[in-house]
Amino acid sequence: MPSTSAGIVTGLTAAALVTVGVLAYQASATVPETLGRPHAADSPGTGTAKAPRDTGHPDALPAGSGTGERVVYSVDDDRVWLVEAGNKVRRTFKVSPGTVDPAPGSYWVTSRSNSVTGTDGTPIEHVVRFTSVGSVTIGFSAAVDGATPQSDPSVKTGGIRETRKDGAAMWSFATIGQKVIVIR
Repeated sequence: MPSTSAGIVTGLTAAALVTVGVLAYQASATVPETLGRPHAADSPGTGTAKAPRDTGHPDALPAGSGTGERVVYSVDDDRVWLVEAGNKVRRTFKVSPGTVDPAPGSYWVTSRSNSVTGTDGTPIEHVVRFTSVGSVTIGFSAAVDGATPQSDPSVKTGGIRETRKDGAAMWSFATIGQKVIVIR
């Protein structure tokens, strides 16, 4: 009898492992392959010049900033565009970056928090995270008190601060899996 019980346990264990493997494979098929990581095919080279702007409209969506529904963030211009399908800009606004910038490339929103305390000790809301650089998490947020202070260059921060109104718009637009394009 002991050998029959061991055989049953072994069979059940093998069946459970196969089931878990199949479920994990199915789950991974529904998540973007490079979730939270730059996609090499979409990333401009490090030496790439800033995309030309429409000089008549400084808030115009930069050429070469991707396609489809997305968030576009320019690290050089400290500006964000919330872009709907068909390249229609829903909203654009200035931001105050942290001291650590993400590299140009394609990312996806990986996590969100309604309210937390920022790395600088400031209570923040509508946190939309999309990558990290080393141990510094990068994401958009709004200070609860509405302030957009200058970052202390001696402290590594990845919070890209928006006004509360812009933060609420980002929160509604940039749900988990939303594409984020970072340009110079």
